[in-house]
Amino acid sequence: MTLITTTQDLEEAIETLSKSDFVTVDTEFIRETTFWPELCLIQMASPDATALVDALAPGLDLSAFFKLMGNKDIVKVFHAARQDIEIIYHLGNLIPEPVFDSQVAAMVCGFGDAISYDALVSKVSGAHIDKTSRFTDWRRRPLTDKQLDYALADVTHLRDVYLHLKEQLEKDRRSDWVKEEMAILTAVETYDLHPDDAWKRVKYRVRKPMELAILKSVAAWREREARERNVPRGRVIKDDAIGEIAQQQPRDLEALGRLRTIPKGWERSAQGASLLVAIQTALAIPKEELPKLPKQTHSQEGSAAAADLLKVLLKLTTEKHGVAAKIVANSDDIDKIASEGEKARVAALSGWRREVFGQKALDLINGKLSIKFENRTITTVES
Repeated sequence: MTLITTTQDLEEAIETLSKSDFVTVDTEFIRETTFWPELCLIQMASPDATALVDALAPGLDLSAFFKLMGNKDIVKVFHAARQDIEIIYHLGNLIPEPVFDSQVAAMVCGFGDAISYDALVSKVSGAHIDKTSRFTDWRRRPLTDKQLDYALADVTHLRDVYLHLKEQLEKDRRSDWVKEEMAILTAVETYDLHPDDAWKRVKYRVRKPMELAILKSVAAWREREARERNVPRGRVIKDDAIGEIAQQQPRDLEALGRLRTIPKGWERSAQGASLLVAIQTALAIPKEELPKLPKQTHSQEGSAAAADLLKVLLKLTTEKHGVAAKIVANSDDIDKIASEGEKARVAALSGWRREVFGQKALDLINGKLSIKFENRTITTVES
């Protein structure tokens, strides 16, 4: 098994792979100690060729790989594509197009919620994948034959999976459903989180406008620090520290150092001084310009019971259509529909999801549809 380590060999492999109308793709990477994932290995396969690329090989130019990812005449097939696309976007400054995510397609085809690659391969082809190399250190060289066998299996079996799902989608007339999902998956906004929006990731509920202003400012500061230093966000400061800072609102380094979540002496570092600037920037915002607290949705009377009925309807509907419930609507979607009806801003009320479930959900809460139990069977009845 040959591992590609030179630019010339990569270009020749890409030329061969490009003769197909689809290429299966996977990556192996490490990101436990960094903000950006460190790409270690690229695996690709077409119906007639395979390629294993050592992304850490000295002097290797990945331009040919990125050119393939941007070739709109070739479908790029991934399984659970988000992290792979994130790597390609960060290193190549492009989003692969067109993309087919076999995990999403499998949910549309009724293979269950977020099915794993090995489970999907087993169901489609009966093949068994040895997973023992999954969590090995992909940075260490040389890579073992066992690692390379595992890595290659991630794209060779994917060829059969893709062809099977593609055929089933076309048979069930659901190809457009997957295209809707791919439009979201390949949107730049999915991968380019602006630092000013980083506060939305912080698990802390603020109660006052000033707390929210500090939370936003400190979260943005942490995001920039993590990116610049290429370390995980938690290595800068953790979420609970951001929450305590927002609540306690320290105005100087001494006050910052007294916080329980700040390591002793850290406030005297360059980072501590930089963080204090972010805090003081928020504290200087005039009262009338402070951000408004996010509106808390209050459940209307009876919405809890309506949500329970909607969950039953979701199960009935997804079983009937042979599609995974998770991809149609989650618990938050259900609660919002039950409480807000047509005004609910959820994916379940648009596109193919509305056709399958959303409109029925609205009809149910508006009294135009009912659920009945008869002869040990639950069914829906139009009112």
